[in-house]
Amino acid sequence: MAQPSPAVPENALPKASELCRRPATDLARMIVRRQVSVTDVVAAFLDRIDQVNGAVNAIVSLRERDDILAEARVADAVLARGAEPGALFGLPVAVKDLALTKGMCTTFGSRIFADFVPKEDDFFVERMRNAGAIIIGKTNVPEFGFGSQTYNEVFGTTRNALDQRLTSGGSSGGAAVALALHMLPVTDGSDFCGSLRNPAAFNNIFGFRPSQGRVPAGPQPEIFVAQMGVEGPMARNIDDLALLLGVQAGYDARAPLSLDDDFPGSAGPRDGAQPWRVAWLGDLGGHLPMEDGILHLCEAALLRAEAGPFRTEPCVPDVDFERLWQAFLVLRHSTSGAALKVHYDNPGQLGLLKPEAIWEIEGAFGLTASQIYAASTVRSDWYRAVLRLFERFDILALPTAQVFPFDAEIHWPSEIGGRGMDSYHRWMEVTAFATLAGCPAISVPVGFDARGRSMGMQLIGRPRGDAALLSAAASYEQVCAIRTGA
Repeated sequence: MAQPSPAVPENALPKASELCRRPATDLARMIVRRQVSVTDVVAAFLDRIDQVNGAVNAIVSLRERDDILAEARVADAVLARGAEPGALFGLPVAVKDLALTKGMCTTFGSRIFADFVPKEDDFFVERMRNAGAIIIGKTNVPEFGFGSQTYNEVFGTTRNALDQRLTSGGSSGGAAVALALHMLPVTDGSDFCGSLRNPAAFNNIFGFRPSQGRVPAGPQPEIFVAQMGVEGPMARNIDDLALLLGVQAGYDARAPLSLDDDFPGSAGPRDGAQPWRVAWLGDLGGHLPMEDGILHLCEAALLRAEAGPFRTEPCVPDVDFERLWQAFLVLRHSTSGAALKVHYDNPGQLGLLKPEAIWEIEGAFGLTASQIYAASTVRSDWYRAVLRLFERFDILALPTAQVFPFDAEIHWPSEIGGRGMDSYHRWMEVTAFATLAGCPAISVPVGFDARGRSMGMQLIGRPRGDAALLSAAASYEQVCAIRTGA
């Protein structure tokens, strides 16, 4: 296997204050113990946003500073009266701009919704509020979340935290950059085709896609079928990921497919000598084109992890991966594309849709029930294949992305290693496999190439095995001495 990767490259942007660099778990404890006030914590992060957000455009729809600080002072007064604080009490957060935030502009990155102010929260946003978080604004996204490149015609482009000439990834690009540059202590993301994992890899942080149903989805018009997209946490360390997931997760009767088993809200390396058995899937036997250097970094990271409780074995499942990708396209068209048809049918809105959105919508037009059923059976076959893999292994490992961060002016890569991409997201095919299986998956940092571009590796766990996967990631974080952020 390859040798360790270079250290974190130097960033031209100014360094964050000590308070902003602290883990969210530390800040939460300090606030509860009255070692620091909510007002001081919030002011420090607002100062950091003023310092660097102009260079990267990660946080959008930022509330007025005076209003935010007034809310922080109320929180301090509540705590002084002896109130029982929630898990996120006093922590400033910005919500991804695909999620509804009551009373706050939510654009979905679309000019159609440039002035839309919801009257309700997404379920997980409601839980974050109830846990005491102070919502200060939104994080930038591509239009309707389509594409792992964060740009839109409402707010513009979000730049990479480590090199502002490059893409932040997406669709949780704003969230990843805000975290990497210490503008937020922790934040939410969402993921269908790597929308949470890809920007984590591109900005040197952790991004966790929970098991299907772990975080209740809604409110939304359709509540029984559209389960391939999920919400989840992003953070600079595993403890912070677990903290936020503990708030987001849990059964909600309004989301009938949400899971009712408890998530503990914490994670740490597991005790005992039993190693984590890792199946290294690599590029799936050459099926996936990869930019030079990505496999090298991932294999080097796995080699370092073997100094701890990890044992890796190369493995390529006997699966028709092209057939699986085509099924993924059908299922995505039938949910994400069909959901936006109302805007396509509106003459005043059609011209406001970007080509990728139109491609998804039109892809749904000719689909029959038989085709959707057939795609679902292919997905089911893959799930059964994954279960067989987990009879031998504890974790499946793949690169998080097939390319390094690219020029922020490019909408999406048209080729990888001379192989053309036939859709705007084919270059992120590597993320579809956890999605189709409904398994938890985390992007963990693996280092940087010679140009200082960040990369990550997906660790995929058993269905509903979120806690175990976070424990494995905590072991990886500890053994590999991971440094995150910019």
